[in-house]
Amino acid sequence: MLAKSSEADIGGKWDCEKKWLRKYFKEQVFPVLTPLAIDPAHPFPLLVNKAIYLLLALEYPNSELNEPTMAVLPVAPILNQVICIKNDRKHPSYLSLTGLIKLFADELFPGCTCKGIWSFRVTRNSDLYINEEEVENLLLTIEEALHKMNKGAAVRLEITSGVDPLILKLLLKAIGLPEELVFPVNGPVNLARFLSVYDMADKPELRYKSFIGHVPSIASHRELLFDNIEKKDILLHHPYESFVPVIDFIQQAANDPNVLAIKQTLYRTNGESPILEALKLACEKGKQVTALIELRARFDEANNINWARELEEAGAHVVYGMVGLKTHCKMCLVVRQEGKTLKRYAHLGTGNYNTKTAKLYSDFSLLTAQTDIIEEVAALFNTLTGVAKSPTFEKLLVAPFNLHEQIRKFIQAETRHAKNGKPARIIAKINGLVDREVIRDLYNASQAGVSIDLIVRGICSLVPGVKGLSENIRVRSIVNRFLEHSRVFYFQNNDNPKIWVGSADWMPRNFLRRVEVVFPITDPVLARYIKEDILEKYLLDNEFAQVLCSDGVYLPVSPPPKSHAFSVQNYFMDLAHKKIAR
Repeated sequence: MLAKSSEADIGGKWDCEKKWLRKYFKEQVFPVLTPLAIDPAHPFPLLVNKAIYLLLALEYPNSELNEPTMAVLPVAPILNQVICIKNDRKHPSYLSLTGLIKLFADELFPGCTCKGIWSFRVTRNSDLYINEEEVENLLLTIEEALHKMNKGAAVRLEITSGVDPLILKLLLKAIGLPEELVFPVNGPVNLARFLSVYDMADKPELRYKSFIGHVPSIASHRELLFDNIEKKDILLHHPYESFVPVIDFIQQAANDPNVLAIKQTLYRTNGESPILEALKLACEKGKQVTALIELRARFDEANNINWARELEEAGAHVVYGMVGLKTHCKMCLVVRQEGKTLKRYAHLGTGNYNTKTAKLYSDFSLLTAQTDIIEEVAALFNTLTGVAKSPTFEKLLVAPFNLHEQIRKFIQAETRHAKNGKPARIIAKINGLVDREVIRDLYNASQAGVSIDLIVRGICSLVPGVKGLSENIRVRSIVNRFLEHSRVFYFQNNDNPKIWVGSADWMPRNFLRRVEVVFPITDPVLARYIKEDILEKYLLDNEFAQVLCSDGVYLPVSPPPKSHAFSVQNYFMDLAHKKIAR
């Protein structure tokens, strides 16, 4: 934990630490800092989007001004943001970089008195405004727009509480921001800069125990992977089941001399990605590689531009999807020569092709060779790389073509079943629920008697538990060690259940402004596994689940006796440990 002195004067018993800190400041910090006075000779600087600064109120001796002068000090992100103070104590002390600078702020402006110092950051409008129908080269246009984002209009100021009103007024005038968009912060302005404490502090009791996902036997042999997918669909539940088979699938395709082509969507990935390396290797081996890279993945635009250039240099065909639509679907198609025929295999998922987040996010992967599904995956790739405007899909639900309409039809079908006295139930696990028409359909279903359970991690515009409107709808959110990212939809369908898994939330942006793929789980064993062993288990969580009430407040599930506490994520981890131990 941070020392009590992290944002206050260190004196008395802290004298030895202060001496050490002064030396550290002089040698490691001071040479990098650039104090910026604000006066007629020094105009107000351009503040970088979300960068950390210190705002100072300075008083000059013998000055005719009765009011303090404003100065700004950028806090270099390249410096260690948390300093471990060297001492002989049993438990080390830690100080934030901003706290260290505040201690010795007077030394930055010799001859002045620092009357106050506050941390702040400015958030600027980071939206990319691009008319895609008029640009000639989307990559170059987005790259140019990224350079301009740091100059976007200020939309928010976060600043340490207690800032001098006069100095704040001067700052707001300089950045052109109204006072109602100021957010005082009682503590560090950017908590993300304290992540380094995790690695610095020797506190194993405060860390999660390491976890490695289980690799199912059917997916454990890379050289047999295509044969096993041909025999039956392989469903993986990440991170409890490892992402390694997905990597193996693409790496095997890159190395297999019988593979002729690989087509891949990339929305977000990570540096040193084995998937990117496999695609580049496939190019080197003469395979036709098509990579559909979403350049507008928010805050990953620059990374994706770099990946696009790397793949183009390797020889891949790189495309950027359809005009006006973000490509958010997660899919890979492999074309393989088997004897005299061409056989195709696909990976469909709910999560990104990112090996780091695959260990932190709860997601699903499906490896399949089902001909009817594969044909529609191939048709969608052709739509994204070609000019087809109105493709038809029967097996897949694809936004913006048929996903919204079909989801509504499924809900309306459950409503009819309930009205006719037949079994009717809906379970949906999503990140967000905002779409008005879908919410209206769910209200109608509830009024007809359909039992509805919604597991919504984030924003939910539906109001549950309202008598006569939504009394048959229950909404819960689960926030725990792993980010709940998978989207799964269950419709009882008069005891002929339908299970769908995919990349789309129930939001207008997903239905209408993105290319999304939601795919059916047709294997009855896998469908039953998702319904009974996964979705139903989520509804039992009474340790980390919170229930949305009709007044908009989330409340924890009533705490059970300790012996009956149930965490769904711990349950899945325990299962994985047992499978690994076999």
